[in-house]
Amino acid sequence: MAKNAVITGWGFYAPSRVVTNFDMEKMVDTTDEWITTRTGIKERRFASEGETTSSMSLRAARAALERARMRPQDVQLVIVGTCSPDYIFPATACMVQNELGATRAGAFDIEAACTSFVTALGIARGMISSGTVQNALVIGAETLSRFLNFKDRTTCVLFGDGAGAVVVEASNASVGIESVVLHSDGSKGELLMVRAGGAKVPATQQTLEQGQHFITMEGGAVMKLAVKSMAAPGKPPDHRGRREATALPDGARVREPPAVREHLCRNDPDRHRRGRVAGAPPPWRQGTARGVRRRLHLGRVGARVVRAARRRASGLAARPRA
Repeated sequence: MAKNAVITGWGFYAPSRVVTNFDMEKMVDTTDEWITTRTGIKERRFASEGETTSSMSLRAARAALERARMRPQDVQLVIVGTCSPDYIFPATACMVQNELGATRAGAFDIEAACTSFVTALGIARGMISSGTVQNALVIGAETLSRFLNFKDRTTCVLFGDGAGAVVVEASNASVGIESVVLHSDGSKGELLMVRAGGAKVPATQQTLEQGQHFITMEGGAVMKLAVKSMAAPGKPPDHRGRREATALPDGARVREPPAVREHLCRNDPDRHRRGRVAGAPPPWRQGTARGVRRRLHLGRVGARVVRAARRRASGLAARPRA
């Protein structure tokens, strides 16, 4: 019998360096009003010198494990969703696995641009439901500030850095991650891309001079595609029953039509953008802190069932919550 995949712990890390719209005015030809009216963003976080995708992932992962009351050595799988890894290889997940001390875990990265975290969560859910693993640590993290062209106001104001993580465990509870809906359109790849640095366009002096290692985006076209893609999956299939909540994989989009926006759980756009991929877990954490999470397809009951089963399996006595 397939088991449900339940989120039992979550955590996030946002760098301490705050970059406001007024700071952006000093870097690029833009204004606070221009950014706010088009994006709703007031500030974003940029990684400080020495901070990397792996180091931020580690901070978020430790917080998630602590909340799930899971030891690193009990983690069976580490997945990092990112398009700004520390290196092409080794995988950022392997670096996190090592620093955590998750010596028994498999580890790999997923790169699916804005949907990397959601894709990683879907993979973890599938592996848990099939019985391949009993738990997984899923992380979404980015250091996109190092891929920004600060002469291009259409992109540099949108992206930021940070990490979010969740612990997903097998459970016989009735709650869990009911479904993960993915959609792609490879024909639109040039709308949002980093042109150089891969095998097709290797780094050269010319690519550096031409700024081909920066993020480029056709914002209007990307927004239209995102709205079209999210509107249908934002509602559950008829056979799924009632819908509890939906997590938006890409932070907030204040210009989305209300028909899409009203169905999505949103991060605070007027505070800071934590990064395109890393923007997924923090809204869950914020919703919990504000008492508006409802069940969020995981619920306290599911987490408690998982922890109780884990204690029984390990022979540990129940520990009081701090």
